Amino acid sequence: MDTYNFIAFDIGATSGRTILATIKDNNLSLKELTRFPNTMIRIRNRFYWDIYALYEYLKTGLRRAAEENVVIHSIGIDTWGVDFACVGEDDTLLGLPRSYRDPYTNGIPEEYFKLLPQREVYELTGTQVLNLNTLYQLYAAKRENSSALKAAKHILFMPDALSFLLTGEKICEYTIASTSQLLDARTKKIEPVLLKIIGLNADLFPRGVMPGTIIGNLSDNIIKECGLKQPIPVVAVAGHDTASAVAAVPAENENFAYLSSGTWSLMGIELKEPVISEESYAMNLTNEGGVDGTIRFLKNITGMWLLEQCRKEWETEGFCYSYPEIVALSDSADAFQSLIDPDDSQFANPESMTKAITGYCKKTGQATPQSHAEYVRCIFQSLALKYKQVFQCLEQIAPFKIEKLHVISGGSQNKLLNQFTANAIGVPVVAGPAEATAIGNAMMQAKGLGIVHSLSEMREIIRHSFIPEIFQPENN
Repeated sequence: MDTYNFIAFDIGATSGRTILATIKDNNLSLKELTRFPNTMIRIRNRFYWDIYALYEYLKTGLRRAAEENVVIHSIGIDTWGVDFACVGEDDTLLGLPRSYRDPYTNGIPEEYFKLLPQREVYELTGTQVLNLNTLYQLYAAKRENSSALKAAKHILFMPDALSFLLTGEKICEYTIASTSQLLDARTKKIEPVLLKIIGLNADLFPRGVMPGTIIGNLSDNIIKECGLKQPIPVVAVAGHDTASAVAAVPAENENFAYLSSGTWSLMGIELKEPVISEESYAMNLTNEGGVDGTIRFLKNITGMWLLEQCRKEWETEGFCYSYPEIVALSDSADAFQSLIDPDDSQFANPESMTKAITGYCKKTGQATPQSHAEYVRCIFQSLALKYKQVFQCLEQIAPFKIEKLHVISGGSQNKLLNQFTANAIGVPVVAGPAEATAIGNAMMQAKGLGIVHSLSEMREIIRHSFIPEIFQPENN
C-alpha cells in the first residue's frame, strides 16, 4: 500500500486539534500538529461560538501541515452536534452561531409540543428530546425574532459551515444533521413538517450528502495563504464527532455497545435500521446517523463536562491537576458518600459546577462533598451508575447479546472510571483508542478517496494499529 496523508480537524465543544493521519503498510499513525481552544463567548447573557476564530485556527493548522513537507491527500472536519450558522443571500455568515448551552431553549420543547405532539415528533425523527436540539433552537430563535434567521438563505451545521469557509461549497452532511431532531430517521432527509409549523422552510438546508463525499477543493486563496502546493479535496467525513468516533470502534463483530467518552458521554449500539417504538420512546433513546448505512442507537449523557467545569474553578484557586492526579484524587476518597444524576438540568451550564453539585446533594438529603477528591469521586461513581442504567436499557432493545463495551475517545484513558464501569455493567470494558474521533475522521477520508472500501476494512486497519486495554468486571 502506498503512503497517504490526511488532515483531520477534530473540534469539540471545549477544544480542537489538527491531526496529521498517515496510512502506510496497512497501519495508521497520528501526529498532532496544533491544539486550540474553543470558547463560548458571552454577550449580554447570550452564548455564542466564535466561528471566525475557529476558521483562523484551521488555517494555522494548514500552515503547520505545509511545514511537514508531505503530500496532503485530503482534509476533513468533525465537530460537536446540533449548533448551526446562518448564511445570507450573498454567502456572508450572519453573525456568530448560538451555543447549545445558551438557556434560550429552556422550556422550548414543551412549547413546541403544543404545535406538534411529542409522540409524533419522535415517530418522525426517532430522536431523543433534549432542549438543545436544533429543532428547539430554531423555534427559540424564531420566537426571539432573530434577525440572522430572518435573513438566512441557508443554515449550515458547524462542520458544514467550516467546510463552506474552506471551499465555498454548501452541503448538509447526514450524521451531523441526524443530531438535530429535524431528520426523518427512515428517509434520512430533513422533514419539512417539523419546520413548516414554526414558519420555516426545509429549503434552508442545502443538498444532503453521506459521509465520504468529496465536497470540493480547498479554495485557491487558502492554498496560497497557507503555503500549500496543490489542490486538496475536502471530504465530508462523519461530521458529528461521535459518528467519527464510533466509526473507529475496533470491533471484530456486531455484538458490542460503545461509549464515546468526552465532554458528553454517548452510549449506544450499532444497528442496520432505526428503532422507533413505545419502548425506545419511553426510554428517550435516539437514532442518529452512522457510516456505511448504520444507525447509532444511543443515549446522550452529560459526561466529563462536570469534571471540566470543576477543574476550571479549581484552577482559579491555584489547583491545576493533571489527569493522573484527578484519578488519584478519586481513588483516595471513600466510595458512595454522594451521588448525582449527571443529566439533571442544573448541571447544564451553571455559574459554579461545585455549587450545583453541593446544591443537588443537599436537595436530595445526601452528604455534600467537602474536598476536591470527594467531588471527583462523586462525579466518577455517578457516571458509572448512569452508564449502568443506560446499558440496561440498551440490553432490553438490542437484537443481540451485548458481549462488551468499547469505551473510546479521551475518557477511555480514565482507568479508574473504566473499572467502575466494568464493575457496574458486568461485562468487559475495552478501552481505546483515545483518538477515536480523529481516527474515524481520517478513515472516512480514506474511504471517500477509495483507499478503503467498507467500515469493516476501516476497523481492520484500526485494530492493526492500536492496542486497547481491557477491564474485566470485579467488585460490583
